[in-house]
Amino acid sequence: MQNLIKIHDVTKNIVRIELTNGKKHNPLSLELMKSLTYSLKEISSRSNVRVLIISSEGPGFSAGHDLEELKRNKNNKEFFKILFNECSHLMQTIMGLTQPVIAEVCGIAAAAGCQLVASCDLAVASKQATFMTPGVNIGLFCSTPMVAVSRNISRKKMMEMLLTGEKLSANEAVDFGLINHCVSFDKLEKKTLALANLIVSKPRSTVTIGKEAFYKQLEMPVAEAYNYTSEVMAMNMLELDAQEGINAFLEKRVPSWNE
Repeated sequence: MQNLIKIHDVTKNIVRIELTNGKKHNPLSLELMKSLTYSLKEISSRSNVRVLIISSEGPGFSAGHDLEELKRNKNNKEFFKILFNECSHLMQTIMGLTQPVIAEVCGIAAAAGCQLVASCDLAVASKQATFMTPGVNIGLFCSTPMVAVSRNISRKKMMEMLLTGEKLSANEAVDFGLINHCVSFDKLEKKTLALANLIVSKPRSTVTIGKEAFYKQLEMPVAEAYNYTSEVMAMNMLELDAQEGINAFLEKRVPSWNE
């Protein structure tokens, strides 16, 4: 297997997974997606890891699926089903991890690359970054990318991106809710790390409970979502971190979280 990713322990609690095929804008080949999914699961299983960052060698974040791979397998429907199912598995793996995942976007994120950004819990991008679902330009509608991206931005803007294939600038991506922050390229890594460290400073149990509940309630009717989250909060109140946090607030002191 090619060395398609690098794993860096940024701190004892933060791990960076870097896509390393920058010369080709980090295409999401079947091999790369399997490797990334495996790495995410393995890193997530480490007890010390609190936040994961997905970044890339420049100049782009990811141009989406590997078009050369698609061409080599033309008319092979079985391969295409395997490829797109693996992509869907990767995106759902990110959402299902107990730790938050931050996308650090240096440049263009297109098609499945845009899907990867949208699937991460948070995203920070450089001002040079752009976001697009350009499949319509090559006769391949971005059907799987729209699942993730449409859960981040409005329907009208999503349809415009899908039907025209045009780009969103990083500033527009912030405005439309696709990413959290847009900074100059030289501040990208620092901003991402600051966001990761801020999350690390919060109680681990609370972050874990909250991430799971967030994604579950999103797809529920309002009444069902309130019933579910009321149960979650009742269980959360029994956690030592919740009790410590409340006591610390009332006693006007810094909380000591349970690691």
